[in-house]
Amino acid sequence: MPEERFISSELNVKEEAFESSLRPLCFADFPGQDRVKERLQIMVDASRERGEPLGHLLLSGPPGLGKTTLANIVANARGASIKTTSGPVIEKPGDLAGLLTSLDEGDVLFIDEIHRLPMTIEEYLYSAMEDFVIDIMLEQGAGARSIRLNLPRFSLIGATTRQGKLSSPLRSRFALACRLDYYRAEELCIILRRSARILNIAADEEGLHQIARRSRGTPRIANNLLRWVRDYAQVRGANHIDSATADAALHMLDIDEDGLDEMDNRILEAILVKFNGRPVGLKSLAVAVGEEVETIEDVYEPFLIQEGYLMRTPQGRVATAKAARRFGLDGQPGGSPRQPSLF
Repeated sequence: MPEERFISSELNVKEEAFESSLRPLCFADFPGQDRVKERLQIMVDASRERGEPLGHLLLSGPPGLGKTTLANIVANARGASIKTTSGPVIEKPGDLAGLLTSLDEGDVLFIDEIHRLPMTIEEYLYSAMEDFVIDIMLEQGAGARSIRLNLPRFSLIGATTRQGKLSSPLRSRFALACRLDYYRAEELCIILRRSARILNIAADEEGLHQIARRSRGTPRIANNLLRWVRDYAQVRGANHIDSATADAALHMLDIDEDGLDEMDNRILEAILVKFNGRPVGLKSLAVAVGEEVETIEDVYEPFLIQEGYLMRTPQGRVATAKAARRFGLDGQPGGSPRQPSLF
């Protein structure tokens, strides 16, 4: 069998290093999520005082809120090494066994998107998490036999955007489950201020606030928008991010003052006009706006619901009166809406 060859892109390596440079390394540098941080700090301090490995930890919440960052902060605060993988990468029991046996006492194994683990792999985790052993089947049929591998006492940190997709047996084996919520604009401003300092970007508070309030409550989006506004300020501004520059740059991306982009507006307009304000099934809505069902459900809906523009009902998705007023319908569905100005 020919040796597998992997192509390493210098650009990808630089991008990963760039993203890592923006990640906080301690709780003090991680703004927001105060209640979650307090629980994690108690967990880490208690583990350190007892001289025991951390308990298993589950972090859940929408993408981009800092689950991976918090996992690294927890491992760093405990003084433990961390190995990172993701659910879809672990395809067979041998993959999991290789990961677990490579750990040392007290190490942390971080599995991102843990809800995407195959069920057979998930069942192997039960004994690994509880008894720190794993049984591997050798061969098949009449000659099948199993061997038991003893594992070092490790800590599993799982991250998921869909906690409901986890089976009850796996979910119950985590000592602590924490859910991350969307950030307030003030918290995002703190994150952007730190990122601007690291990236050596000249920006004032008004400019950073313009970015923060349009970042959908998500640090990852905020940092991505900061980089875009930096590019815009470099080419069309004076290498300085102020309120006017940030506003012009974000309008070029069709992100308005409320943080809604083109697809958000298309979703609301489809419900209000094409479907005359009646409840709409998710599949019908996806066809109407030309987007995948999963993308609407995972990317766009959470923010629209949080901001009060959309509701989920047993009959389907319903636009609220706030959404109707946004399109100049005065709370009345149907008709020809006035397209909200993006400029």
